[in-house]
Amino acid sequence: MTVERGSPGGTAVGKGIPLDEELGSLLARLDAEELRRSDRPMRRLPGALVQIEGRRLADFSSNDYLGLATDTRTAKAAADVLEREGVGAGAARLISGTHPVHLALEGALAAFVRAPAALLLGSGYAANLGALPALAGPGDLLYSDELNHASLIDGCRLSRATVRIFPHRDLSALDRRLGEDRDLPGARWIVVEGIYSMEGDLFPLDALVETAREYGARIYLDDAHGVGVLGEGGRGTPELYGVEGEVDVVMGTLGKAFGAAGAFVAGSAALREWLLNRARPFVFSTAPPPAVAAAALAALEIVEAEPERRARLVANARRFRQGLAEVGRSVPAQGTGHITGLRVGDAGETLRIAHDLEARGYLVGAVRPPSVPAETSRLRVGVSSEHTTGQLDGLLRALGELLPPAAG
Repeated sequence: MTVERGSPGGTAVGKGIPLDEELGSLLARLDAEELRRSDRPMRRLPGALVQIEGRRLADFSSNDYLGLATDTRTAKAAADVLEREGVGAGAARLISGTHPVHLALEGALAAFVRAPAALLLGSGYAANLGALPALAGPGDLLYSDELNHASLIDGCRLSRATVRIFPHRDLSALDRRLGEDRDLPGARWIVVEGIYSMEGDLFPLDALVETAREYGARIYLDDAHGVGVLGEGGRGTPELYGVEGEVDVVMGTLGKAFGAAGAFVAGSAALREWLLNRARPFVFSTAPPPAVAAAALAALEIVEAEPERRARLVANARRFRQGLAEVGRSVPAQGTGHITGLRVGDAGETLRIAHDLEARGYLVGAVRPPSVPAETSRLRVGVSSEHTTGQLDGLLRALGELLPPAAG
């Protein structure tokens, strides 16, 4: 098992050992386990393409599900604000005040997800790290799905509430644990994702709402990969499951389906006011650049005005899922197909397959620990509305040739 710096059981900083020597040793360990990452120059191009080292690749690694990251209309919205007012917001909103575009974006997002109010934050990670500790504390109980995103895990930890981990999507296990804790004091929060970014499967929110009602629990939903994409109107997994207005807190991001950056937390007006006062990443951070908020607002307008983007995404995702079945690869029965995790197991083998795919013209993420549990390394495929039939079929042929027989 890989030991991470700062994790339980990690080595203490060596007394008298030069920092670079110690870090070099830790990096060498990552190399030996084929877990070291590196960054490299990349340019995004229209048409679900990227350019790396002079080569154009079909991009199946990103979360730009609707192709809005390179849309000229969102770029123009940002450019207009940049030309008028420059780049930075200047300070935290509670110090200098709030730019009108931030308020406009919050109002539009709240209306979009059919919530009374929303609060804008710098990222999905910041939103979860801010909202969870503001809503739960010592004496409360948090029930967290075992495959929740790192930001949810860290937000739960920072809250100092008692955290109960339940098996992935296992409502029976959740019900048992809630029942066992029935007589304990404190608020109950159930913390889940709408669609899991490394598995591609959905949490059954309709059943979860019933469970929460039975035990008087509240629901915190991270819908980062659902909002803008799922449901007839793109309003996310609550719309998909018919439970809009029955989830207490919804977190959504603006850097995925909306192609910009930032995040929001939506719910009641009282929730927004409380987080505005007590969510530390909001209170103590400079506000997001107004130009980025303007781009996100333009993207939201496009999402609402152009449902054909979601229709193309659905068609592409269906084609990809069907193609995987034809080459003998299983996919989550409850998934949608715009996210698919193809397990390989070994980290080194996963990395080698990703390199072979890149040589054939396809950029696919090789996801290894600590992003996923040990021995579950996988290729993470993100389908976009902008992928062509040729790109999809070409990737499917390559996967059929390169994936080991046991992968699924």
